[in-house]
Amino acid sequence: MSHKITTHWKGGLTFESDNPSGKTVVMDTNVEGSEERFGLSPKAMMLSSLAGCSGLDVISILDKMKVELDDFKMEVSGELTDEHPKYYHTVNVDYHFYGKDLNESKCKKAVNLSVEKYCGVMEMFRRFSKVSTQVFFHSS
Repeated sequence: MSHKITTHWKGGLTFESDNPSGKTVVMDTNVEGSEERFGLSPKAMMLSSLAGCSGLDVISILDKMKVELDDFKMEVSGELTDEHPKYYHTVNVDYHFYGKDLNESKCKKAVNLSVEKYCGVMEMFRRFSKVSTQVFFHSS
């Protein structure tokens, strides 16, 4: 399977990129002397892709396990190298589960399956960075 996208320059330092889903995303970066932003930072979007990929796995697995959650979120942080080309050398993914009587073992199992087996973006990150994960439970 292959994917193809088209990224179109929209002027200045702003680009719009399509996706096989038919949706688009706008990307840009900080411009010195300007506070105005139109899109997402390409590097930070990589962290969002990691969270999205793993989150889709976790929720799909928990649905199959019939685990109910009140809420779920992930916080991903990445440390960039000092030298160009700058890339994330260290990435941390925190999984936060919210609910009453959470089945912690099933939540942890879903995270582990995503991290170790299913999340292709996680595997890509492992090729160039040290990835760590933590799971947190919040009862409501």
